[in-house]
Order: sequence, then C-alpha cells, then structure tokens
Amino acid sequence: MDPSTTTPLLGFYVTIIILGLMVAYAGFEGTMRVFTYLDLQLRYLIIQLQMKFLGWKLKRQLIKDTKSYDKFLKDYTNE
Repeated sequence: MDPSTTTPLLGFYVTIIILGLMVAYAGFEGTMRVFTYLDLQLRYLIIQLQMKFLGWKLKRQLIKDTKSYDKFLKDYTNE
C-alpha cells in the first residue's frame, strides 16, 4: 500500500470523525452554531483589516492635505 494515497484519505476520515463527534456531543444545532460563530469571526476579521487599510489611506491623505490647509489658513488670515 502506497503511503501517499492514504494521507489525503486519512485527513478526510479525521474530519468526518470530528464532525460526527461534534454532532453527537452538541447536536446538529449546536454544531451549526459553532460554524456560524466561526463564519462571523472570519467576516469580522476581514472587516477589521479593511478598516485598518482605510485608516492608513486616510492618514496618508490627511498628511498630504495638511500642507494645502496650512497655506489656506495663512492666506485666509492675511486678508
């Protein structure tokens, strides 16, 4: 028996056994709640990353705009 063919099947069997034990322990509804929770956590993580990138972009833009705003204030107060 070639070990390279049993490795993918072993992972599949372990996954099925874990799912079966989860259903046996918590029932179908409890297992689905776990997957729903994991899905929500993953979506929240993605939103947090998007917010972080947007914050960096906004900070860079504000730094660029500060120079023109300082010039505007200087011109406005001299009038």
